[in-house]
Amino acid sequence: MTQTGGDQTEKVFENVRGVRDTLSARRVFGDPYEVDGCTVIPVAKVMGGAGGGGGEGNKEGESGTGFGTGFGLQARPVGVYQVRDGEVVWKPAIDVTRLAQGGQMLTAIVVVCVTLMAVARRSR
Repeated sequence: MTQTGGDQTEKVFENVRGVRDTLSARRVFGDPYEVDGCTVIPVAKVMGGAGGGGGEGNKEGESGTGFGTGFGLQARPVGVYQVRDGEVVWKPAIDVTRLAQGGQMLTAIVVVCVTLMAVARRSR
């Protein structure tokens, strides 16, 4: 049974609505929990998107149909809010991988600069 273009479009919109529901504030702010009288609320950076398409067509008597949807989601912890005795304190998460990548990038820049300075001195 061949679907009409409207049916395919509706499937794309269903997928996009599902992504919207997935990218809610509930994904950013986790469920609070209590530890030693302190309420902890985890926080994450959440990014995502969706897309879809469809198509119909005939090529020399052959029936052609097409349809596709997809979405991606990325979440990274950024820290927690601590609530104790009515006072809220932000505690950022330390992303060790990101720090290591930054250190590698800085090292690469230093190596390139030192190499360029050495080449410039030899040219004189």
